[in-house]
Amino acid sequence: MKKSLLFLIFISQIGLSQKLKIDTKTTYQTIHSFGASDCWSMQMIGENYPIEKREKIASLLFSKQLDKAGNPKGIGLSMWRFNIGAGSTEQGIESKITNEWRRAECFLENEKYNWNKQRGQQWFLEAAKRNDVDFTLGFLNSAPVSMTKNGLAIGSGKLGEWNFDKNKIDDFTSFLTKVSAKLKFDYISPFNEPQWDWGPKSKSGFGSQEGTPINNDDLAWAVRKLDAKMTDRKLNTKVVITEAAQIDYMYKSKTNRSEAKQDNQIEDFFSKSSKNYVGNLNSAEKIICGHSYFTTSPSNELISKRQDLLAKVQQQKINYWQSEYCILGDNAGEIKGGGQDLGMKTALYVAKVIHADLTYANASAWHWWLSVSANDYKDGLIYISNNGVKGENDSNKFDGEVYDSKLLWAFGNFSRFVRPQMQRIKIETDNKDLMISAYKSSKQIVVVIVNSAQNQRIDLPNLTRNQVIDTYTTSKDKNLAHSKIKGTSIEIPAEAVVTLVTGLR
Repeated sequence: MKKSLLFLIFISQIGLSQKLKIDTKTTYQTIHSFGASDCWSMQMIGENYPIEKREKIASLLFSKQLDKAGNPKGIGLSMWRFNIGAGSTEQGIESKITNEWRRAECFLENEKYNWNKQRGQQWFLEAAKRNDVDFTLGFLNSAPVSMTKNGLAIGSGKLGEWNFDKNKIDDFTSFLTKVSAKLKFDYISPFNEPQWDWGPKSKSGFGSQEGTPINNDDLAWAVRKLDAKMTDRKLNTKVVITEAAQIDYMYKSKTNRSEAKQDNQIEDFFSKSSKNYVGNLNSAEKIICGHSYFTTSPSNELISKRQDLLAKVQQQKINYWQSEYCILGDNAGEIKGGGQDLGMKTALYVAKVIHADLTYANASAWHWWLSVSANDYKDGLIYISNNGVKGENDSNKFDGEVYDSKLLWAFGNFSRFVRPQMQRIKIETDNKDLMISAYKSSKQIVVVIVNSAQNQRIDLPNLTRNQVIDTYTTSKDKNLAHSKIKGTSIEIPAEAVVTLVTGLR
């Protein structure tokens, strides 16, 4: 029997020594991926921006290479999410979506497929594949406009009312399988945030983006139809559901979406006694996907909601993916979504959310929302602006400066080193200022430390025979900066995220 490895790390604080225990035998979830999406700017950037700027963005997002000093050139995403458009771009202003950036082209138009559509997004999809990103996923906000009830990619505004002509389900499943096969997606996510109404946002009748609600009954029906089509065509792409708008809707019943039959989704879709059970389908992964929006503050709710989610996930023996997040709202006064921030405040807040999703909800995947944003908002890993002009407008449509953020690199403290198939392992500390998680592969142990407080000194025992540990630090003046520890001590800077990487004995 292979012996468990038990490591002790001592944390010194003003003369006080505390023990940090890592037990490699006690394991939790297996990591699937860290990812981000191509909405909405990548269509503009991929089609219009100079090649050197496109390559710079691709390197920041996808590269796993190191520079001569050992610093990562990028954050090495392991999942790339591609928005499959519904055709609002071709409709122009008649789409009832005011903002051109929030519209999307469709591969199917006038009953013919045109694979030259979404060229800008396809450029980045190919860049992801060139950089050996492990997984790709296609997701929809709406069915193609030729298949919707109202001929638009926005809903009616009524909760639970699926904007889809059910007589066209065969056309819809054919569309999904053909796009998945052509673009070679590993996963397809047919429905996004079904709990929102996705209808007009004013009396003008205009909406903000493509989208449609759908209730649990219709969603299960459509997934069964899609599974039959994918099985018939022997497609390897797997279906994932449900991209819940908030994690509450996955595990809670009797919510404000109960009447519309849009909550309690874990039990509804994965309990064998449920009429909507889809856990036995060939193409459907035993995964529930949800978004961490509006559930991250205050800290007691950040933890308790994820503990409740985990209980339901474990009950049905499925995996959980946190499949979309950025900072929205005012978060109980802790941080506001408005206002671009390239610094550590946003980076540390998001790192706390990632840590909570991984350690309290056992998320096996964690995906950010906008990989690149033009907005004056906390929604991007990378930002673009033209001569300081922010926003989804003509100024930024054809060219602009490219700015990385501390959030990008702090996300990289996880995504670059916590790789697919690693297992989260047990780690304990009495130090309440540090958020620490640990992961192992057959050859490595990775420890990610989030420190929102003052400097902390950690004394390390001999983890390996030669005691060489690689560290990567993101702080106010460092971006995944590499160093090596050959002794038994490291100082964690104030307000920093630090990753330790070491070999197993």
